[in-house]
Amino acid sequence: MNSQRGFASDNNSGVSPEVLDYLKKVNSGHAVGYGDDVFTAKAKKLFKAHFGPDADPYFVFTGTAANVLGISAATQSFNSVICASTAHINEDECGAPEKFSGCKLIAIETKNGKLTPKSILPHMVGFDFEHHSQPRIISITQSTEMGTVYSVKELEELAHFAHKYDLLLHMDGARLANAAVSLNLPFKSFTADVGVDLLSFGGTKNGLMAAESIVFFNQEAAQHFKYIRKQGMQLASKMRFISAQFIAYLENDLWKKNATHANKMAQLLYNKVKVIEGVTVTQKVEANGVFACIPKEIIQPLREKVFFYPWNETTGEVRWMASFDTTEQDIDNFVNLLKNHIPTSS
Repeated sequence: MNSQRGFASDNNSGVSPEVLDYLKKVNSGHAVGYGDDVFTAKAKKLFKAHFGPDADPYFVFTGTAANVLGISAATQSFNSVICASTAHINEDECGAPEKFSGCKLIAIETKNGKLTPKSILPHMVGFDFEHHSQPRIISITQSTEMGTVYSVKELEELAHFAHKYDLLLHMDGARLANAAVSLNLPFKSFTADVGVDLLSFGGTKNGLMAAESIVFFNQEAAQHFKYIRKQGMQLASKMRFISAQFIAYLENDLWKKNATHANKMAQLLYNKVKVIEGVTVTQKVEANGVFACIPKEIIQPLREKVFFYPWNETTGEVRWMASFDTTEQDIDNFVNLLKNHIPTSS
């Protein structure tokens, strides 16, 4: 029995029917395990088609694993990773990056989830000083945890800055498809082409099931990754069931169809709530998330009817996420509930 539909997370939505159909297709006969199968080979070719010939993908189960193992491959325990304070690796991975890589996370406050060279520059100190953790990676999220999207120019500037200091640029692309649709660009043009060194490419939030990948563009960082993935308990024995999902996702642009719909639904929600007295949208709506401040006293009663997450309980800021299967009826129902909960002035 399905639970109530809501706006808590795009993780809460189901699996695209096209993906389930493809999984049925590969679920016959036998295939060699651990990735030595025709489906994994085909999926890797599709990654190269979308991200360029130098793209080196490795499939894993979770986005946390993609982030943590990718960072671990490119760092030593004395290194530091610079990220936004809102970054998933800083806020939502239970210290896994620090535990498994041994690295120090340096979190920078931002207004919109985006890092800039100017905000990072004060942390470019202590190089070759043995008492100081050594900066090694700048980690950004595209689209960001605040629903904003880096432009190509912003990404180029960050990559140039990182490489100037001999750092690597990591991109957490849990919602990369939503960013691609927002930018109206192919994946390669704002990853490999701008100088990203390693990418966590997510599918789970956009219609896949336990299917994520780590894509290396810097081959030096990937040198020993097959061992790191195994030690990290992310080498799937029946790999074809991850690979097949990426075939369904990439071959006929299912990623674009799903992300376009999710972004469209977020825009629809934004347009309907921004005119409600008592609702203040706090971030640009550039992907599939809407952030807004609403009266604090209505948050819990409203969540009891339609589930979503508070973002900042002090200010009354909340987050509403649209998914590939969000409907206009979902939004209309929620907006009506919201209006009914907003206190009226006497």
